[in-house]
Amino acid sequence: MLEMRPDCERCGADTPPEAPGAFICSFECTFCAECSEELDDRCPNCGGELVDRAVRPKKLLAKFPGSAVRKFTQHG
Repeated sequence: MLEMRPDCERCGADTPPEAPGAFICSFECTFCAECSEELDDRCPNCGGELVDRAVRPKKLLAKFPGSAVRKFTQHG
């Protein structure tokens, strides 16, 4: 089951599991649409392709919630 990480690792934008607009690589590194585009759909961590993350239906979020662990770290 996908972790459904809650934020973009690059800019910190929210990536809720029930909404479109998140992009992931095969390791589930997660980026918002804007950052994915700026990265030319390549993960800066592993070099893998960034693809649309599936949306988790709202009716399943209570039983299968997305992760609450944020990955964004302020740089500089």
